[in-house]
Amino acid sequence: MNKEFLPKDDFHPLQLTSADIILRQQLENSISSYFFNACDRTIQNLLSSCRWYILSHANTLTLVVECPDQITNWRVLQKIVPMAAVLGNIISSAKIRICPPKKEGMPFEMRVDELSVYRDMA
Repeated sequence: MNKEFLPKDDFHPLQLTSADIILRQQLENSISSYFFNACDRTIQNLLSSCRWYILSHANTLTLVVECPDQITNWRVLQKIVPMAAVLGNIISSAKIRICPPKKEGMPFEMRVDELSVYRDMA
């Protein structure tokens, strides 16, 4: 649809209100809790050894996992397929970003809708 024909009320606000920010944080916290509880004990223990959180920006939900060391980073990467399956049950357009320790590599990112490719490789 051509945006020039839409009324101004149909556009996104230029600046978020404090209520918008609070609602986004509540959504992220709820999805985080739902995701964590849907994971098996192995993944829960692995996530508990990392800093992880859910971000929702620009119509994309992203699970970010920041790993404290390379060994944990490798273990998280080995569990990315089952984590993506759980997250995909919540929202199919989500992404997962696995971040190694600072200055020890680049983050790995995959979209949940790419899951079939990674399942075939596993």
